[in-house]
Amino acid sequence: MTDIPIALPARPWKALGGLAPGLALTAGVAAIAFLLRLLPGVAVLSPMILSVILGAAIHNFIGAPQAARGGVAFSLRRVLRLSIVLLGLQITARQAAEVGAPGLFGIAAALLATLGFALLAGRALGVPRGLALLIGVGTSICGASAVIAAKTATGGKDEDAAYAIACVTLFGTAAMFGYPLAEGFLHLAPRAYGVWAGASIHEVAQAVAAAFQGGGEAGQFGAIAKLTRVAMMAPVIIVLGEVGARFGLASEGERLKPPFPWFLLGFLALAGFNSLVVVPHEIAAPIGAVATFLLSMAMAAMGLHTDISRLRAKGLRPIALGLLVSLFISGFSLLMVRLIF
Repeated sequence: MTDIPIALPARPWKALGGLAPGLALTAGVAAIAFLLRLLPGVAVLSPMILSVILGAAIHNFIGAPQAARGGVAFSLRRVLRLSIVLLGLQITARQAAEVGAPGLFGIAAALLATLGFALLAGRALGVPRGLALLIGVGTSICGASAVIAAKTATGGKDEDAAYAIACVTLFGTAAMFGYPLAEGFLHLAPRAYGVWAGASIHEVAQAVAAAFQGGGEAGQFGAIAKLTRVAMMAPVIIVLGEVGARFGLASEGERLKPPFPWFLLGFLALAGFNSLVVVPHEIAAPIGAVATFLLSMAMAAMGLHTDISRLRAKGLRPIALGLLVSLFISGFSLLMVRLIF
């Protein structure tokens, strides 16, 4: 999939007017997702996940209006990139340093090993390389955010991204409830348990929720470990985009070079700025909320491009791959934690 820029005419307000219906639709879906999280039991799902589910439901059961196409495409491309750039303000080098050099090594080793395992296991199961790559990225880095960043950088398919998000949501949610139970018989120290949860559970909210079940210290280290994985997203996905273009890794038979993911450099730039300059919480918190909302708009747009019949045609093998990859990163991270802490 190539990145098609949206050309603006001489009168920009006309172009903005053409984008307005689609932007209103994706923003409305995102807003509903945030409201749904107020219901009991729904808060365990991130607004991003709810947005893609709602968007897919609208596309497959109702149908989005023709006038919304431009704004939906804009949300899936431009709004997505802006949201990922803004996520950089949630990362600092100091946070990564608190995990320690051995902890950073363990997190990086688990990430790279999981990516490799996903591709090998996907090949053994007959899962297309592009889908196996997205499942591996979402599991090893940070769930839905990494999936859509990788899809954009490698030129992946919307349906593959939706399936990968479903996998990481399912097994990440299971891990969020399973890790506190496992901690009871593993007898890990709070720091070790927190790092294990942060290094292996998929979504940020899932990892932090599971880590805090082990206490305040475990929750703190879980959040740091998870944000460290998020910080690794940019360099890993930039490399994957280049490797995928060179060796056809992103999708079967496709060797077209995708556009360079400059938005990930923006992510790194803001993370670097946040490491050098203390951004007040009164500023960082609202920007983080805006980033989450914009990312939810992009997820809604992805859902509005998702055809459920195509997902059904892929069968259960990708789900089996998602389970195997989730078990792999959990076991590998636990081994690293046992060796390091």
